[in-house]
Amino acid sequence: MNREELESLLAEKKRKDRPYTHVLSSMCTYPHEVAVYAHRMFIESNLGDSGLFPGTKEMEDEAVRMIGALLGNENACGYITTGGTESNIQAIRAIRNRKRKEGLRNNDMNIIVPETAHFSFDKIADILSIEVRKAGLDHQLRVDLRSVEELMDEHTISLVGIAGSTEFGQVDPIKELAEIAEDRGIFLHVDAAFGGFVIPFLPERERSKYRFDFSLDGVSSISIDPHKMGMSTIPAGCLLFRDESYLKELAVPTPYLTTREQYSLIGTRSGASAAATFAVLKYLGIEGLHAVVEECMRLTRFLVDGARRLGIQPVIEPVTNVVTLQLADRDVDRTVHALRERGWEVSTTRSPKALRMVIMPHVTEELLKQFLEDLSDVYASN
Repeated sequence: MNREELESLLAEKKRKDRPYTHVLSSMCTYPHEVAVYAHRMFIESNLGDSGLFPGTKEMEDEAVRMIGALLGNENACGYITTGGTESNIQAIRAIRNRKRKEGLRNNDMNIIVPETAHFSFDKIADILSIEVRKAGLDHQLRVDLRSVEELMDEHTISLVGIAGSTEFGQVDPIKELAEIAEDRGIFLHVDAAFGGFVIPFLPERERSKYRFDFSLDGVSSISIDPHKMGMSTIPAGCLLFRDESYLKELAVPTPYLTTREQYSLIGTRSGASAAATFAVLKYLGIEGLHAVVEECMRLTRFLVDGARRLGIQPVIEPVTNVVTLQLADRDVDRTVHALRERGWEVSTTRSPKALRMVIMPHVTEELLKQFLEDLSDVYASN
């Protein structure tokens, strides 16, 4: 193939992909323009062999420090991952490795997660060969603390709380989980892949109500995704530990590279996405990120208010920029199909079954007005 033919083929494939414009089901969005600029500049950088790319490594370290400061501890240690799945695996792998050194066998260990936990925890059960116990939820779709305590035993090595659940955007009672973890001397991992770049920018009353970060002494590690509300390029997650000794539990010798050991799950690691994360954080800063979240939350309320005028109620009042709508006696899957025929990508939750939308930075008020008009027509005819 010559270059002209190849470019034509690539354009054809690109046209088959959905632009984010009418996508209301994804927790990803268009990256910020400075993220794209930085990503292209450092496209060949490999943080898996970081001695060759010291400038890129400096940006990763600074990005980790800035994210740590956002989450209540600028001295937190960690690295830029490929996303929440890797971050969650590595957090649990760290405490698994620690407990294995103390004499526990893999098959004896268990962790406790909410029923709303991300599917990465099913992968964790398989990859790490430990039991993942799923605690029930309260009426607000947060993890039920009594269920957590009932599931705990002497082989429980970690609790997990969610700050911005994938399905409902809800925040578990992390403060109470942290107290339980402290009392029992147990590791607590917080999956804030989505909410980590939302909750710190909510109004003060909301922030104090949904504390989830290292300001709570019982929180041991946090996962947070810059490629979601942080507007970095894909793939860009981040794993942070309060105590550096847990990061060292992940160390693997790398004698033929420029560094003596590696902590990451993958070997070859994109320096471009670390540079993109650094660039967005430096460019937008706290004020810019706050403005992004403030607009997304305004539009979240706009959508909920518009749905209410149609007689459609939310499953819960949105905590983050995730909206779930009850459709009463209407068929949810049929509604999703009808909306898709009109060009909209929405998704559903499992239990309770509901319509699910995520109001990301690519969503506009005009777009939501069009969506509400189509939802009204579909809802009336369903």
